[in-house]
Amino acid sequence: MSTVGGPPRNQHRRGRTPDFLGHRRVGLATPAGGSGCTGRWVAYDRAMPGTDGLDRAVAAMERVGVNAAAIGVFARSYRALAAGETGLLAESDLEPVESLPRLADLDPDPDPAALTATAVIKVNGGLGTSMGMDRAKSLLPVRDGKTFLDITVTQVLAQRERAGARLPLLFMDSFRTGPDTLAALQRYPELAVSGLPADFRQSQEPKLRADDLTPVSWPADPGLEWCPPGHGDLYAALYAAGLLKTLRNKGFRYLFVANSDNLGAWPDPRLAAWFADSRRPFAAEYCQRTAADRKGGHLARRRSDGRLVLRESAQTRPADSAAFADVHRHRFFNCNNLWLDVDALAARLADTDGVLGLPVIRNLKTVDPTDRNSPQVIQIETAMGAAISVFDDAGAIEVDRSRFLPVKSTSDLLVLRSDAYDMSEAGRVTLAAGLTTAPLVDLDPVYAPIHDFDQRFPAGPPSLRGTRQLTVRGDWTFGTGVAVQGTVTLGPQGSPGTVADGARLGDDVQDTP
Repeated sequence: MSTVGGPPRNQHRRGRTPDFLGHRRVGLATPAGGSGCTGRWVAYDRAMPGTDGLDRAVAAMERVGVNAAAIGVFARSYRALAAGETGLLAESDLEPVESLPRLADLDPDPDPAALTATAVIKVNGGLGTSMGMDRAKSLLPVRDGKTFLDITVTQVLAQRERAGARLPLLFMDSFRTGPDTLAALQRYPELAVSGLPADFRQSQEPKLRADDLTPVSWPADPGLEWCPPGHGDLYAALYAAGLLKTLRNKGFRYLFVANSDNLGAWPDPRLAAWFADSRRPFAAEYCQRTAADRKGGHLARRRSDGRLVLRESAQTRPADSAAFADVHRHRFFNCNNLWLDVDALAARLADTDGVLGLPVIRNLKTVDPTDRNSPQVIQIETAMGAAISVFDDAGAIEVDRSRFLPVKSTSDLLVLRSDAYDMSEAGRVTLAAGLTTAPLVDLDPVYAPIHDFDQRFPAGPPSLRGTRQLTVRGDWTFGTGVAVQGTVTLGPQGSPGTVADGARLGDDVQDTP
């Protein structure tokens, strides 16, 4: 008999091995205190090409206590990478998705019962390295001095009060973000739900040398030899922590999962009710694509079995690039807001030893992100939204752009901090009255590190309420009370310089203020 959130008890034996890894067994003991996959044995064939790097990676993961389910996921992904598997999805194998059910058509006042059976998970493993951060991105101030974490907590507490729901909030942290996140949560003792942790941890895996797929060595900072495995690790992390069983025993049937830097992803009771009524195991939120979304992953249907799939640009053949970018053919892009049935997920993970078999993402970086001359490494990652192709009868729903407000750069941050957005007492972040689209901002690379960005906006962001597009080239420091109207480009001539206090930058400004 299976236990919810863990493997079947009678499979905790050395003799049982996952089929996808090969035939020669190597025991991988779960660390003390682990749960959900205790005693699992993962296998792979040492005789196959490229296993030296895998042997060394597995040994390193065992030494630091990575759980066996996560090692199984890594081993499968390593094998796929070493074998040259591309995960390509040919256009000829896909059908466009013409329409989806819409959030806008749902009952505006649903029964709150589904929300009372929902737990919220925020994926919080990112450090914001693209903005020069060395701590959790969720701790970055974003509105009125409040961080992503502060606003997320406000949203959850407001929904608890409105719906009378327990609505637990859990963070999936990485080994780098966990301590700072837990320290920040100490300000919110009312957030705790009895018997549930504030966070659970992603696993960690070795960065691999790009030239030979062996674990990289970096004595100058050994911590940089490791990386989190992408948010697709959500499933193995839940399984290894035994959280699915704990949540179900506490009466929670559904999970709402979203990135911690997406303030549009709040637990909407309309979506909770729709998902519960659908009786689907998995559903994802999608937005209509525009020309600005041509490079983003899109929804499609696989001809061979009718399942929905998420196709990313890295999974697209060069010959299919035009079809991939055709926003009229492939109309929907992934918001990375997911709804999951706890029982269905637990059963699937029990059947697959915690390994969903998600497509592998090959992420090429340098071992030290701040040193472009440091050795090139590959970080093996998976995406949690790709699980839409794993489940029979998975679904999707169309939502508007208010559900998708990620901050991936300081250009995004400037818009979100500006008067183009308003924030309610309940933490809802929406476009300011009268606006239908957000301004487009493209800042010079000199603004990329958050410290340098803040120095160049000492009085806060300029007014962007009347802005269509702002492009900044060169190094400009903005004074107090600056307003941007229409389409404005600040060129590099005259920089470094200052945009004067009270300056009004109007349509088609193409040079210095």
